[in-house]
Amino acid sequence: MNPSVALATAAAFPDLDDDGPSLVAALASRGIDAGPAVWSDPDVDWSAYDLVVVRCTWDYQGRHEEFLSWADHVATVSTLANPADVLRWNTHKSYLRELSAAGLPVVATTWLEPGDVFAVPAQGEYVVKPAVSAGSRDTNRYAVGVHDDAAEQHASGLLAAGRTVMVQPYLDAVDTAGETALFYFAGEFSHAVRKAALLQPAMEFVSGAYKEESIDAREPSAGELAVGERVLDALPDLKGWDRRSLLYARVDVVPGADGAPTLLELELTEPSMFLIYDDQAADRFGDAIAAVVGAGRTG
Repeated sequence: MNPSVALATAAAFPDLDDDGPSLVAALASRGIDAGPAVWSDPDVDWSAYDLVVVRCTWDYQGRHEEFLSWADHVATVSTLANPADVLRWNTHKSYLRELSAAGLPVVATTWLEPGDVFAVPAQGEYVVKPAVSAGSRDTNRYAVGVHDDAAEQHASGLLAAGRTVMVQPYLDAVDTAGETALFYFAGEFSHAVRKAALLQPAMEFVSGAYKEESIDAREPSAGELAVGERVLDALPDLKGWDRRSLLYARVDVVPGADGAPTLLELELTEPSMFLIYDDQAADRFGDAIAAVVGAGRTG
């Protein structure tokens, strides 16, 4: 009997994203039966799968605790990738505080908890966003002296809702250089893409699951690759996780004020993989999944 793999997704993405067909085909060629399964569907028997791979669960932000409870449950009846403790850590962006404390080049962040009072930064442009979010939801960009009232209303509303708020300088080099996303499967670098700048000053808030992105294949610089390696190599000491135990990871970097690569996010939960931008990426991901379930190429 072929190994069975569930590709966990949200109800709004029952057929996964654009990468779905190539990943399912890569798994089929390795003798693996794979298909989407909606994480919040109470009728799914997760114990029927040899492996559950978290993919397009892009509606968990408003159901965070429910999502984490689901992950804990799946981990008791099947193998979950990435593991439940990784998801718990990574779905709240306070993990960036730990990475910064470990000496990694993380974008400077002011953290606000419910009960705190938002203060407009001293100068420049900045970003306000919640610590539990994805796809640029509930996120906006502001300029000091121009959007002060809107920023205060935004931050105060998040805090009043009991959410942790992040205030970060807007690194404007992203407007020209873009953001580099580095992808790793089982700890090994696979490919990279360039993501164009997403945030416009005081833009309309994202109403869907995510803000549409402009993507291109990218050859990462040596400096960007070095930051990616440093981030993943920090995890054993920081969390006890060998990078090879992570089925997938995405390291997002942007040029800092000095031009050096700066960590924006480490995505270990449900990152878009952009497999279609590299001819071998789906096969690499397929190989990593096959290694977990003990399968291999069949033709």
